[in-house]
Amino acid sequence: MNTTQLLELFLHFASLSLLAIGGALGMAPEMRRFLVDEQHWISDLQFTDAVVIAQAAPGPNILFVTLLGWQVAGPLGAVATTVGLMLPSSLATWWGWRLKRAREDAPLVHAIRLGLSPIAIGLTASAGWVVAAGSNRSDWRLWLLTAISVVVVMRTRLNMLWLIGAGAALGALGVVG
Repeated sequence: MNTTQLLELFLHFASLSLLAIGGALGMAPEMRRFLVDEQHWISDLQFTDAVVIAQAAPGPNILFVTLLGWQVAGPLGAVATTVGLMLPSSLATWWGWRLKRAREDAPLVHAIRLGLSPIAIGLTASAGWVVAAGSNRSDWRLWLLTAISVVVVMRTRLNMLWLIGAGAALGALGVVG
């Protein structure tokens, strides 16, 4: 990867940083579009694997961004994607926190909070769709397992670790996978 492409990678993730309401995972669909569909730097399976591995590992969920950068351009790519996604949003958060602190009871502060919540939920749901579509491929059993998991999460208070365990057991038994 040349310097121009590395800069393009950094700038794309920096621009996504300012849109990552609710976290980096909400930007996964756009990251996938850019890295897989537009630039062809990694495959759809590589993208999905990076997201899944990082989500399964302990630590912050932003780890998948570092893995994506690593897959695209090694250590420099990992730095470009991670710093690109972290720096602008961190500066905006710091500035926003100072502004909020100064005007805690302002109606605008309350309105912004209320308005950003559904956006964060929608972005996270779209990221879930991208991960499911990338990993389920055309296996109807995986789609069924995904649908059942969504219904259980939406309708019960069951800890999601039970669903992960059930999916792992079904995979180990050869029922899905």
